[in-house]
Amino acid sequence: MTHHRPLPIPSRQRGAGSPWERFGWLMAVVWLVFLFYPVLALLRSTAEQAWVVTGWVALAAFVVIYVAGFVNGMSFGGGGLTTPPKPVQWAAFGGLMVCAALAVPAAGGSALSFLPFIMSFASYGLTRLAHWVTVSVCVAITAMIVFAVPGGMSYLSVLAIIVMLGVVNTVSTTLIIRSDEAERLGLELATSEGREAVARDVHDLVGHSLTVVSLKAQLVRRLIDSDPERAKSELADIEALTAEAIAGVRATVADVRTAALADELASCRRALHAADITMRVQGEEAALSPAQSLTASWILREATTNVLRHAEASTVTVRIAPGGFAVIDDGRGLIGSEGNGVRGMRERANAGGAELAVVAAEGGGTRVEVTW
Repeated sequence: MTHHRPLPIPSRQRGAGSPWERFGWLMAVVWLVFLFYPVLALLRSTAEQAWVVTGWVALAAFVVIYVAGFVNGMSFGGGGLTTPPKPVQWAAFGGLMVCAALAVPAAGGSALSFLPFIMSFASYGLTRLAHWVTVSVCVAITAMIVFAVPGGMSYLSVLAIIVMLGVVNTVSTTLIIRSDEAERLGLELATSEGREAVARDVHDLVGHSLTVVSLKAQLVRRLIDSDPERAKSELADIEALTAEAIAGVRATVADVRTAALADELASCRRALHAADITMRVQGEEAALSPAQSLTASWILREATTNVLRHAEASTVTVRIAPGGFAVIDDGRGLIGSEGNGVRGMRERANAGGAELAVVAAEGGGTRVEVTW
């Protein structure tokens, strides 16, 4: 009675240069040891010499085709299972079946040893339909030999292994497909979140800069006749702000922009000063970690933009403490529902592991507070 073991379950290729891409063929070679049974059957065969020669040629061709499938990635990510199989895979699959059939006259029932390899090739290298059809046909053929052919009961263990392999391949490939779908959904989600982050960055950069440019342009219009020299200075500031905004957008898109809280404080101070708003800072930038400073920088930028647009404030106070950051103005206070700017600040705070609160400040105005 022959004894067989199921083939290995190859994992999907994770990309060019992955271990499976480079060494997967070694697994194919190792498991070919279970073709020892048809080799032994051919050595003992009493069939005509022509059939014995044909059996040897078919066996050698089977090995070449099977190993070539692994070398070319057919069985794990080079097509099939999670992507449409290539025509060469169908040709290889047909070649395996032809080789197995040609070995039958000389190898007899030991040719059943080819079936586990054919099943795995169909399961991992072809479509789901090919998997189900191949498993069903292989089980049917083996069962027919076991129960309908004299002496077939000696291959009962082969039938059990083929059934077990069919179940293992079904479960394994189902998990692989679901994992691939989950990765695809995760990639789509990450792409969507990345786009939202870039859009938020661009909104913060451009929104802030355009607000300051608008205020300076209004100032230039008032000064152009009465104080041309100052008007020229303001125009130079507008030019610098525009260049800064363009550079910031480019850096954001390239995902390399970083914002230092100290630089942002200086920038916002200049912007508020241009609108005749006094800015006071309580605490030291060093009280926050680099990651917290980055989040605080974006919150400060958006809060300053909101003050310039809506608050009609005269003073803005920035408080910095370990684990906390706040921007407080003495303007009109909260008006209307939460806008895109506040939602953007809330998203940034959440992304930085913090919580954002926008509440009425004591004595009037608005308090924007971030806590980690």
